[in-house]
Amino acid sequence: MIHIRRATPADSRAMADLLNAIIALGGTTAKTTPVTGDILSEWMTQDGSAGAWHLAEDDTGMLLGFQSIGPKEGLPYDACDIATFVRVGQTGLGIGSRLFKATKQAAHDLGYSWINATIRADNESGLTYYQSRGFEDWKRVEDSVLDDGTVVARICKRYDL
Repeated sequence: MIHIRRATPADSRAMADLLNAIIALGGTTAKTTPVTGDILSEWMTQDGSAGAWHLAEDDTGMLLGFQSIGPKEGLPYDACDIATFVRVGQTGLGIGSRLFKATKQAAHDLGYSWINATIRADNESGLTYYQSRGFEDWKRVEDSVLDDGTVVARICKRYDL
């Protein structure tokens, strides 16, 4: 069974391990350098009351995925940015759907009117995930340079609350 709850800085080490496995696999996240629990904890606290982090775990307490929203430079005040990460090998099992239900409610409660998702254009599973939630394309950014120098196109999708 999948359980969703608010993530806290105490969860950041396990979240970093999950994210680092995705980064190591490559091709689905714009992040190219491993993160530490301290870095994730800092990200969690920097958004303050304008952000929300949720995680999914199974009955044993194993972290299955996490999702965050918060303000992002370049977006209007009434929009938040979303990021979703699901454990390698666990996609397609409803984890992202359950996370989005909690995240969507949090975005509404925080007063946002829409959610932005920026996805690598070559990330088929990410594009499919956000499309299936009802996100619609609103912008394309060509020649986006990642931290490791890789150049990709990115697609911005919008979900109106």
